[in-house]
Amino acid sequence: MQHSLTATDERPTEPPAAAAPLLEIDSLHTRFDTADGEVRAVDGVSLTVRAGRTLCVVGESGCGKSIMARSVLQLVEPPGKIVSGSIRWNHGESGPVDTTALEPDGEQIRQIRGNEIGMVFQEPMASLSPMYTIGAQLTEAILLHRDVTPDEARRIGIDLLTQVGIPQPEGRFDAYPFQLSGGMCQRVMIAIALSCDPALLIADEPTTALDVTTQARILDLLKDLQRHNGMAMMFITHDLGVVAEIADDVTVMYLGQAVEHGTVEQIFTTPKHPYTQALLGSLPTLEDTTHRRPLTAIRGMVPHPQNRPTGCPFWTRCDAAIGGVCDVEEPPESTFDDGHRAACHRYSHPDGGGSVPLPAPAVRGHATDRSGRGQAEGAPVLEVRNLTKQYTVSGGMFRRNKGTVHAVSDVSLTIRPGETLGLVGESGCGKTTLGRSIARLVDASSGEVLFRDRDGTQVDLAALRGAALRRYRTRVRVIFQDPFSSLNPRMTVEQIVGEPLRANGMARGSTLTDQVAEMLRKVGIQPEYMSRYPHAFSGGQRQRLNIARALITEPELVIADEPVSALDVSVRAQILNLLNDLQDELGLTYLFISHDLSVVEHVSDRVAVMYMGRIIEEGPADALFGAPQHPYTQALLDAVPIPDPFARPERSSTVPDELPDPMNPPAGCSFHTRCTFADSNHGCSTTLPALTRVDENHDAACHRSSELALQGITRTRETPEASETAPSQAAVSSR
Repeated sequence: MQHSLTATDERPTEPPAAAAPLLEIDSLHTRFDTADGEVRAVDGVSLTVRAGRTLCVVGESGCGKSIMARSVLQLVEPPGKIVSGSIRWNHGESGPVDTTALEPDGEQIRQIRGNEIGMVFQEPMASLSPMYTIGAQLTEAILLHRDVTPDEARRIGIDLLTQVGIPQPEGRFDAYPFQLSGGMCQRVMIAIALSCDPALLIADEPTTALDVTTQARILDLLKDLQRHNGMAMMFITHDLGVVAEIADDVTVMYLGQAVEHGTVEQIFTTPKHPYTQALLGSLPTLEDTTHRRPLTAIRGMVPHPQNRPTGCPFWTRCDAAIGGVCDVEEPPESTFDDGHRAACHRYSHPDGGGSVPLPAPAVRGHATDRSGRGQAEGAPVLEVRNLTKQYTVSGGMFRRNKGTVHAVSDVSLTIRPGETLGLVGESGCGKTTLGRSIARLVDASSGEVLFRDRDGTQVDLAALRGAALRRYRTRVRVIFQDPFSSLNPRMTVEQIVGEPLRANGMARGSTLTDQVAEMLRKVGIQPEYMSRYPHAFSGGQRQRLNIARALITEPELVIADEPVSALDVSVRAQILNLLNDLQDELGLTYLFISHDLSVVEHVSDRVAVMYMGRIIEEGPADALFGAPQHPYTQALLDAVPIPDPFARPERSSTVPDELPDPMNPPAGCSFHTRCTFADSNHGCSTTLPALTRVDENHDAACHRSSELALQGITRTRETPEASETAPSQAAVSSR
């Protein structure tokens, strides 16, 4: 997806008159005084939030979004402080008030927090205390701001839990956070934020760590609550699909500054700033997905605020930068039709040439067309047969057996040479356990993991021990999920990447150093950085080091466990391109584990869907995404946020939060307790369905698959007027 400046962009206009905003931030500067110097985290941001509307603030990590939001409520911890600017809050009996002038611990700001402005933080498990029950933490907020008795606070709290969709709210009121799922904890955080009926809700990445189905339910919940309560929202995210689904207005931030403001339709159809265009350009298009073409990625990374470039903060990554202008002068803000604003020299400088199309952002990856690969040929590299992994749960004084967790149950699958098999499902479905069992990071309870050796013979990895197993651990490698915790902070890059060679006696001395240097070049890291430690690298660079460590032994099979889930959309595009390039160059075979279905669709040849430890559907990616054969697969696809504001979904199916107990799975189909199509006449609640062929190379485990016409993801917009309004988005997937 590429966007161009047009002749209509040349003449800025005055914004239309509007009512006073609920929240108005003007030239906000929030800085941190550190031992290494001053960090300008928020550097002159101005934005507005209007009553009853949702403002989405987007940008990569390190752009200052969260610090800006915390500044509104004076929640920036030392050594951070607001040094200039104003935050005007136009609500409440006290009338307009500048919150920057209030004492951070004073009575007035504490009345605004929670009572008038609620906040939902990113990580619910870290925000809720494990020492107190859900009810205690919820009623604390109610008793602090409302004149009610403890009994009334309990009743109000239970009503709030019901309102945000918590099942069995009376029982959950007395539960502890660790007894609830991540999605339910996030709902509790929303209930706490809404406990005093605030006029504004600030949600800081509230769905980033959640499954796609849980994310969809949270977004639907927030939209329903907003319609019911009439509150405004400031929603912070880096997911453009979420922005398209929930936003009325959008502010794009880069390196502490707001570089573009507009309605969600303006941002997605006529983006003005090169950074906004680059973010949109990094999304997979129909052509990218169909032909497995490399994604368009923004070159470089967000500079550290201490290394802020002079002039426009984006010029070091911008392919439309004007020499001698962008690198010297900060751009003024230009205003276009209907209040659309952007800070770019292309519109304000005589040499800007506002009508000249911007060049496409740099692409990381060669343009290898992988279409037509179809079903990979040749004998399978890996055959998993009837793999089962169970965990015994014990407790009490005498460590008695309390039950068995069925993490993986009777799973069989095959992966052929050069193929990418995507493995998807919600958290807790067994994806990671299956991947770790294949890699022998955990021992399977039963079953076979047959790996085909270079001479064509098959070896059961599940039966190997000692030296024989160590030999095959160089052939089957894992890329771990978190680029921050998976690298030893006390080891240099050379030690981290070279460790598999050294541990397996494959190289040492100068030979090892040479091989590490060559692998670093392959993954886009300069060999001169071999003496550095992980803290000196960004998240994307650390994931490149993870990939280098996994590939240094020249494996045949790579298990990529959520390799891009912790990364920004632009860095994600770079890593996915790198994985594609390395697959073509080195002949790799991937098992790609993820809960992000848009990523899985782009990278996978085939897809397997897991639920409650079992494979419940498997088939070619195009067939599975276009015509799912299992209701659970449809529910996953239905929850995918679409980066197109003209295709906001009316969800055809929803599933409740309540997952079955893995120690006591339900009889029959494990999904029947959440399935809208479950029918006792078909044996859904009594008979376990087998994984059977429903179409060419397409299998499903559903009693009713032959009679259900389930909806997949299509590529045509249903509203013709939207197509006319947004021609640049015609290739974006929509339902």
